[in-house]
This record gives sequence, structure tokens and C-alpha cells, in this order.
Amino acid sequence: MKKSISLLLLLFVVATASAQFDPQMGQYMYLPTAYNPAAVGEGGLMKVAGVHRMQFVDITNAPMSTWFSFSSPFVIGKTSHGAGVRFLNDRYGLFTNQAFYAQYAYRHKIGKGYLSVGVDLGFVNVGFKGDSINLSQMGDDYHEANDDAIPTGSKSDMKFDMGVGLYYSTPTWWVGASYSHLTRPVMDWSESTGGTKKEMTLVGTMYIVGGYHFRLKNYRDWVLTPSAMVMSDFTSWDVNMTLMCDYKDRYRWGLGYRIAGSVNILLGIDIISGLQLGYTCELPTNKLLLESYGSHEVYLAYGFDILKPKRTNKYKSIRYL
Repeated sequence: MKKSISLLLLLFVVATASAQFDPQMGQYMYLPTAYNPAAVGEGGLMKVAGVHRMQFVDITNAPMSTWFSFSSPFVIGKTSHGAGVRFLNDRYGLFTNQAFYAQYAYRHKIGKGYLSVGVDLGFVNVGFKGDSINLSQMGDDYHEANDDAIPTGSKSDMKFDMGVGLYYSTPTWWVGASYSHLTRPVMDWSESTGGTKKEMTLVGTMYIVGGYHFRLKNYRDWVLTPSAMVMSDFTSWDVNMTLMCDYKDRYRWGLGYRIAGSVNILLGIDIISGLQLGYTCELPTNKLLLESYGSHEVYLAYGFDILKPKRTNKYKSIRYL
């Protein structure tokens, strides 16, 4: 049964590889620069963050993603800016995806918050393990033992990539919109000697993210943070909704729901001032729950103030960016 599910998962990945290509993180509200370059420099903190996600644990060739970023605000004269880099190492089915981006944002004070315009510039390298496919084992008349549309051997291709975004945040709420793979890079895995063209186009995805920090009036130590992320490549779409509860700006837990078919359980703690640890368990709401141990995600980040250093013992959380 697990082999059948693994095969179905692989076919699903192949079928949607040109749609929503980027990995989806359950802790998206703490990873704004993963989806929106305009978020670099938010909150006035220099920040280092990393995430490791294991999806559909116990299923062969299930997706596994590692993401890392560094971002910092800076000023030039009287203008405010942000810059950073992000790395992605992604594996799913027989595909691999490594990406590197430099990020920049121009930030302008409007009302109680900042409006930022940002850009992602970098390279994406997508590979396919064609030598791991043996269609002769399928045992039917539909699959050909040598399909010209499938690359032979392990192939990879690297192309320039670009993304853009807008982001507005205040101390109590934030909203952002971005678009990835603006250049629509085409990965070419064709043989050098000619033959059938073997290509995959990375179609862009639009992200809209927003959230609000609501401190309870009669319980000042408690903060509720509802947030949501909408994703669409204008062919398919998905929505991730989350409600987080924070206690004393240090301990947090929450629940999330993804329309595509999963629920999230989120836990976290700020270990010391600026050092944040988070964990997410994502459970599918379909039959995949019977074949795997769900998806698991660990998040670690450290942020500190470089623009206005102060000698104080006051606790500061890096969540409110």
C-alpha cells in the first residue's frame, strides 16, 4: 500500500511541478522573507533564521526542505532600507531544487508603519533523477520502457530567477503581496545530442499574507494573532489560516488549517531575548494520514537591534515584525 501511495505522490508532484513550485511552510507568519523580499529589514532587527521541514514522514521520496535566511535593516541618509540573502535546498519525489537569492527593499514611513517595495534576484537549480525510474516494472501496456519525455540519468539546469513584493506593517498588523518566478525560468534537461525536448517551466506564484496582533484587554499578558496566507498560480490556489496564542510575549501555541487538506499544531518559545524556537506538526485530513506520520517542521531564529542599541533588561520578542 505504501508503495502505491508513494507512486501516487510522485505522479502528483510531476503533474504539479509547473504549478505551485515553492515549498509551503506551516510557520509562514515568522518567515516573511521566504515569500516576500519586501519584508527584509522589518522590525528594525538584524535576523538570522532557518527552517527544516520533513513532509509525509515514512513515505518514500517524500518532500524535505531546508531554508535559511539572513536579513538586516540599514539607513542611507534619511532613507530606510533592508537587505538580505536566502537559501533553499528542496527535495521532493525525484526532483531537487536549490536556490539562492539576494534581497533588497526600500522602506518608507507611512502613518504608523512602513511601506516596503522589494525584489528577489538570484538563481534556481532544478534537477531530476531520471535514472531512478524503471517503467518496465509497471507491468502494463500503457507505460513504455523507454519514454523519450523522461530524462535519462540525473539531469539539472540552473537559470536566473526574480521575484517582487510589497509589504506594509505596523506594530499591530501587517499585510503583504508578492510574486515569485517572475522570469518564468525554463529548466532544460534535453540530451546534448538532440531528441525529444525535456523541459519544465517554473510558473510564478502570487502570495498574499496578513495578520493582526490582538492583546486581550483584561488579560494583558495574552496576545491572539490570527493570520492567513493565500497562494495562487492563477490555475490552482490554496489558503493557510492560523490562530496563535502568545503568553507574556514568550510562550506560544496555535492551530492552523490549510484548505488543500491539513491541520497544523504549532508550538514555540523564545529561549532568551531574541532567540526563538518553533515546531509545527501538520496532519493531512485525507487518506495520507493512514500512510505517514504527518509533516514536521522545526524553526530557529535569532534577531537583535543594530539601528538603535539600548542597554536595557526589557524582554524583546522578534515575532512582532
